[in-house]
Amino acid sequence: VERAINKLREHRAVATRTDKRDFVYRGTIDVASIRIWLRDPVSSDSRDTP
Repeated sequence: VERAINKLREHRAVATRTDKRDFVYRGTIDVASIRIWLRDPVSSDSRDTP
């Protein structure tokens, strides 16, 4: 969970919370999450295996 939060905070709009309305901020988090998920889904699984 902490890794996911840190990855989200890499996005400037999520880290600084420039949006004034909650639903807009939630949308920003959703878009950032989708971008992280689509970027490289295989590499996140390979880090957990020794």
